[in-house]
Order: sequence, then C-alpha cells, then structure tokens
Amino acid sequence: MSGKGKFGFDPLEPASVKPRKREVGPMGAAVREAAGSLAESTETLIEQRRQNASDAKAFRTAQGEGRVLEIIRVDDIRTDDLPRDRIDLAATAGSDEMEELKASIRARGQKEPIEVFRTNAGFQLKKGWRRLTALKQLWQETGDTRFAVVTARVSSGPADRIDLYIDMVEENVIREDLSFAEMAQVAITAAADAGMEGQGADILVGRIFASLHKMKRSYIRSFVFLLQELGDVLPYPKAISRNLGVEVARRIQASPEVLVSLRNALASVRSAEEQTEVLSRPPAALAGRGTSGRGGDQKKAVKYEFHVGEAKVTARKGECRILSGTDFSSIDRKRLQSAIEAFHKVLDEK
Repeated sequence: MSGKGKFGFDPLEPASVKPRKREVGPMGAAVREAAGSLAESTETLIEQRRQNASDAKAFRTAQGEGRVLEIIRVDDIRTDDLPRDRIDLAATAGSDEMEELKASIRARGQKEPIEVFRTNAGFQLKKGWRRLTALKQLWQETGDTRFAVVTARVSSGPADRIDLYIDMVEENVIREDLSFAEMAQVAITAAADAGMEGQGADILVGRIFASLHKMKRSYIRSFVFLLQELGDVLPYPKAISRNLGVEVARRIQASPEVLVSLRNALASVRSAEEQTEVLSRPPAALAGRGTSGRGGDQKKAVKYEFHVGEAKVTARKGECRILSGTDFSSIDRKRLQSAIEAFHKVLDEK
C-alpha cells in the first residue's frame, strides 16, 4: 500500500514542520496593556476605598470620644447646662490671673483646647471656662478675628450625667486650682441636679472626686456641711483655709448652739479678713462669755477699711495698717517719725 496521500504527496516529517510564530500586533499589545492597567487600578481603588472606610470609622470613634479638635465660634458655645466649678465667676473674670491669661493668648495664641459636648441646642461647655472667657473678652476688646474662634475637643456627651461633672473639675483638681469651698459647692450643686436622681452631696463627693485621697474627700465633706449650714452668711467662702473650715464644721456638729452664734456674727462681716476672724473665735467668745472664764459680755471687735489714694488702710483695736506701693524703708527715719507724730497729734485733737 502506497504511503502517499490522496493527492499524491508523501506525509511530512514532524521535524520538517516548523511552528508558526504568533506575534502580538499593536492592537493586541494595547488591549493587553489596558487590561493590566485596569486590573491594577481596580485593586488600588478597592484598597483606597477600604482605607477610606477604616479612616471614617476611626474618625467617628475619635469624634464620639471627644478626641477630635474643631474650630468653633466663641459665641456658639453656651455655658448654662453645667454649673461652673468657680464660686465667684465675676471676680474670676476680672481678676489679675485672667489678665495674665489674656496676655498669654494675645502673644502666643490659644495653646490648650477647651472641651465641649453636643446637645440638640448646639455646643455646651464642659471644660475651659477661663480660656473661653479670656477669648471672649479679647474679641470684645480688640475686634481681632483671631479671638472670635476657639479650638475645642468635641464629644457627643456621656450617657451618665455625673461624668460631665467629673470632666469639668478634673483638670482643676489635678492642678490643685480649686479651693475646698469650690469643690464642696460643685457637689452641692450636683446634688440639686435632676439628672442625679436624688443622690446627696456627701455621696457625690465620693463619685465626683474619686481620684482624690480619702482624707481630701473628708475635707471636702466638711466644707459641704459648712456651706450647707452657713453658705448664705459666708460672703467669702474661697478665703476659708482647709484647717479653719474643718475645725468650724467640727465645732458646729459638736454644739448646735455654735451655729446660731456664728450666723449672727457673720451677718455683718465686710471683708475676708473679718470673716476669718469671726470663724476663728472660740465658742465662748461667740456666745459672749469672753475667753478668761469670767462672766459678762465681751465687747464686739470693730474693724473697718478705707482707701486714701492708692493706700489701703485697715483699722481695728490696737492696729492701724497701711498698705501701699510706697517703700517706707526708703524714707528718712526722722521724716517718717515726724509724720507718725503728726498723725497721732491729729487723732488726739478734740
């Protein structure tokens, strides 16, 4: 049988058959390149979307935790939801310390953010009343738009209202920038807050000031008692030292009669010094029995103050004190002695 094919050709040997070389043409190369670029860009886009979603989630978490800083107009922040941890806000707003803070912000800008929380009505202040007040005063005094806004941490507000009180006082407590009377007043005010569900001031001292040593919390409770009993006749509560406040509270608790005597004596005080003097009197003196153990009425101590120019004069029995910017040690001794002699001569004139 012949090995030739139907058409008379011998079969080709495999070695003689060369594979056809297929080269990609310009169009194919362009299509292949476009497909590769599309796949790469799609992966990049997917990764970018994944990263954006992760960033958005992290931002929402940080925002909810109050870790996001925002620039807010000072006029858009209200301060009426929480009582401030300062007893005399007007005095603080006009104090030398406030002027120093304003000078610092004027020269270097606001360095520490305040803290606010969102409500249905807008922003409410949580921490930073002094900084916010300083910026408002600078904005009113200068008209400089730098002071029309404030940098603030913004949170949505905690579910538990007591956390707002804790956050409000935390910074000042750590700096020891609050008097015992101010800390006590925070607890008293919080006890009157409807959101506290009737918790007493003593209990709230333990919750609001939980980070403090138990002895310090004990001091605050003494001032809570003191303010609850005498608050309406204590015009200068911040001036009461720790030891004096604790001692007066102890005396009132030991003898209720002392309370009546103290209220009567404090009703007419006109200065922080006079208030301290009344609170420091022993119970016998307050009751009018004197301190020598003998009966009889004790003459009420009289003290008054006035100004002559820039000099402040304090007068009481056996003492006349002059406080002024004058350096009396620089005055010739004989001249100063002559002035004192003239002073006494005038007083002795009938």
